[in-house]
Amino acid sequence: MIIDHPLLGPRDAAEFVVKGDASLIGRPDGMTASPEDMHDYMYLRDNTAGEHRELWYHEQGDRSWLVVTRNTLTHEVTKVELARDVARAQGRSR
Repeated sequence: MIIDHPLLGPRDAAEFVVKGDASLIGRPDGMTASPEDMHDYMYLRDNTAGEHRELWYHEQGDRSWLVVTRNTLTHEVTKVELARDVARAQGRSR
């Protein structure tokens, strides 16, 4: 599978490590979130069949974090974004 890195161009998926659901970018504030919100963030995950957004780490490259939108049934990659840009668009500075 080829990942079209926004900065480096097409790269083999073997250079990356999949780190899970991209919704993890939206972590609740641990100081103000309810215990239920923290529980849901930590333990509840969807097992999506079809298009899904995932966090990928470019371990054998520039060590960037990406949000990869891919079909979990066909493995077709439809979109690749820098995770920092996604976080900024969501109003997070991390």
